[in-house]
Amino acid sequence: MSKSLLIISRQAPWSGPGAKEALDIVLAGGAFDLPIGLLFLDDGIFQLLANQNATAIEQKNLSANLQALTMFGVDDLYACNHSLSERGISPAGLAVTDVQSLSTEEVRALIDRYDQVITL
Repeated sequence: MSKSLLIISRQAPWSGPGAKEALDIVLAGGAFDLPIGLLFLDDGIFQLLANQNATAIEQKNLSANLQALTMFGVDDLYACNHSLSERGISPAGLAVTDVQSLSTEEVRALIDRYDQVITL
């Protein structure tokens, strides 16, 4: 029996390798049918915005990876409402439409549901 894994992505896509590493772990886990979820928290919320110009900072655009998550069987995508509101982002304005917005209490409950949690 596979243990479930929650990846918490807390870094903006342009702040370093953490955002890409989180997506790589999720894609790999999905490819092996691991029960996996991805939570966007703090500045990780910025990964969900449309029209990012990654070439301006000489990095790879992560939006293609985000769109591929469902093809790899990763359907459990979450965003923290508090993180969204702190950054002035509306859940309706996210580029990835299948992200479930969670309250702070729901985030705590979500973390408790998974066997393993990795924060990047």
